[in-house]
Amino acid sequence: MRKKLWGAVLAPLFAAALGGCDAPREQVTVFGRDAVPEKLSEWHVVEAIDGELSLNDGVIPYDLNTALFTDYAHKLRTVWMPAGTAAQYGDENFDYPVGTVITKTFYYPKENGGMQAAVLRTDDYSRDYVAGKRGEALDLDNVRLIETRVLVKRADGWQALPYVWNAEQTEAVLEIAGDATRLQLASESGEPTSFTYVVPDANQCAGCHADNHTAKAIQPLGPRARHLNKDYAYAGGSENQLLHWQQIGYLSGLPEFEAIPRNVHFKDASASLEERARSYLDINCGHCHNPSGAADTSGLMLHYLEQDRRKLGLCKPPVAAGTGSGNRLFAIVPGEPEKSILNFRVETTNPGAMMPELGRSLEHEEGTALLREWVASMPGSCS
Repeated sequence: MRKKLWGAVLAPLFAAALGGCDAPREQVTVFGRDAVPEKLSEWHVVEAIDGELSLNDGVIPYDLNTALFTDYAHKLRTVWMPAGTAAQYGDENFDYPVGTVITKTFYYPKENGGMQAAVLRTDDYSRDYVAGKRGEALDLDNVRLIETRVLVKRADGWQALPYVWNAEQTEAVLEIAGDATRLQLASESGEPTSFTYVVPDANQCAGCHADNHTAKAIQPLGPRARHLNKDYAYAGGSENQLLHWQQIGYLSGLPEFEAIPRNVHFKDASASLEERARSYLDINCGHCHNPSGAADTSGLMLHYLEQDRRKLGLCKPPVAAGTGSGNRLFAIVPGEPEKSILNFRVETTNPGAMMPELGRSLEHEEGTALLREWVASMPGSCS
């Protein structure tokens, strides 16, 4: 089967040359800021066709070393750039060309099939994709689509748009005001957990993606060098994502490979406990807890560049006490996660105290266990 790695402009030529392949789909369409379509399918980036959620020509899937936790949802991430354009490399942010479209589809594996069955809490992605189309087509017999978020680069900056999938799994519709869906989450052991999956509204999307609170400019958070610096199992074979982007013309200015920053997977046993915990905090908290982020006044800095242990929370008192502190005295008490505000806030599901404030209704048990282990390993005291 032809790999979907060709630019949309070239697709008709290759379809003609290969004869037996399917006719080319409509090309990706980039709408104006004030003329965005009500239906996701009108973008022609990802579409539900014949029981598959498939990617159009030139739409490239990608993954992150450690991902933001969203109530155990699985995610299909894609990027598309206009023909003849490329992102310019930067350690912190890439300079994406105008017209770039980035999508993130949130979905769950289904338990025993059917829309009314519980969705599954699992790290296993093996049944998500159509056979032979790893990363390029989701199998709608096996997964339930919830939402697709679209980021599109305009001449005056990025625009965030949330689309919610219908019950028939045939279309996603623009929901500027967000949405909420009641779900049953089943695991391998124990009773299913009821929770409300919340789709953020457009303003909330913008709030999280503006990691510079002063400029308030939206930026992609996931597709950055340190998160992308990993291999991806493309349909044509595994390859480092940054090198792949460079090879297909989507990235320019890539430095020597050894100079590229890299976060680790938070479950990677070959990485140190410090690396794993810091990577987890960076992707889940660093977009607000950085020197220019929305939580800059807290003095708690959790982005990957921070080296000052006090700013990382060690024996740091809160700016304001109350519900958010859990009646604990310091952000991190070395050796004592049960006395640390950081651990309390990532573990609680109290809307008035939990962190992150948006994007979850459940505790990420594997992530909070890692942070407890990290804090427990720290020597010293706050006496």
